[in-house]
Amino acid sequence: MPERVEKRCIECGKSVKGRVDKKFCSDQCRSSHNNKRHGEHTHYIRNVNNILRKNRRILSDLNPEGKNKVSREKLATRGFNFNFFTSTYRTKEGSQYFYCYDQGYLSIDNESFLLVIKRDY
Repeated sequence: MPERVEKRCIECGKSVKGRVDKKFCSDQCRSSHNNKRHGEHTHYIRNVNNILRKNRRILSDLNPEGKNKVSREKLATRGFNFNFFTSTYRTKEGSQYFYCYDQGYLSIDNESFLLVIKRDY
């Protein structure tokens, strides 16, 4: 009969008992290991999503009627980040709208923006 090799938890090194393919000694070690493996990626994604949600909230707060004109200063004062958006739309005339989910904005000139809501027709 072949000699049995004792399996060790890949997270903490303790002895693993149970199924042959078991890698962790407990659910805590399994969760801890997976959080470490995926932590850097999810941290970045979480930060980007937080910025996008904040941008959407700012646009929504400043645009209760569905169409409004605001200054760049007003958006910047509230913490709007112009580098993050979810999609763009270019009109036939060449104007480019930037959207944070359903809330959008169009640069009218360098200092003011038209805020709009994306409608699915």
